[in-house]
Amino acid sequence: MAVTWKISSMNRDLTQGSNENIITQIHWTASDSDADGNTGSSYGSVGVTLVGTPTAYADVTEADAIGWAKDALGEEQVTAIEASIASQIDAQANPVTASGVSW
Repeated sequence: MAVTWKISSMNRDLTQGSNENIITQIHWTASDSDADGNTGSSYGSVGVTLVGTPTAYADVTEADAIGWAKDALGEEQVTAIEASIASQIDAQANPVTASGVSW
């Protein structure tokens, strides 16, 4: 199992000083599943302040945005998100409660 990160959207300032299309917020999803079809997921958004020479918006890849989002979240938060997804999968694979009726 490996958590898959995806970018669903990015907010940007059309102009920021002399720069154009500067990404300010990244909306992400993270998900995983096991061989039995149990799934887990998380989603959120994170504000980013990209320093240095900005990458031209048209040249930004999803891999770039995922890296920026993870950097903004921080290693501890990324680890917590991925652990929560693993916990969701484990809870489905090994339930401790059930519901229904006896008839």
